[in-house]
Amino acid sequence: MNYQDIIKQLSPEIYQSMRRSVELGRWPDGRPVTPEQRAHAMQALIAWGELHLPPEQRIGYIDKGSKAGDTCDDPEPLRWRDSQEGQ
Repeated sequence: MNYQDIIKQLSPEIYQSMRRSVELGRWPDGRPVTPEQRAHAMQALIAWGELHLPPEQRIGYIDKGSKAGDTCDDPEPLRWRDSQEGQ
């Protein structure tokens, strides 16, 4: 069985438990999550999310927002230097 097969077989319950453990830094039995375990768990969580979750629910999702209108609120360009400085 390869890595992708294992990821495909993870249940949503295991995903949630693993995600919670990574967030808290402790496994459900109270033992600490080691840095190596955290790295492997994060890879598994991201891979599982790519297969089973919509983009907005995945780890690392950033909402791009939306434009409020067709025109810019500040039509004047910003001036980073004092106009006296260049003279």
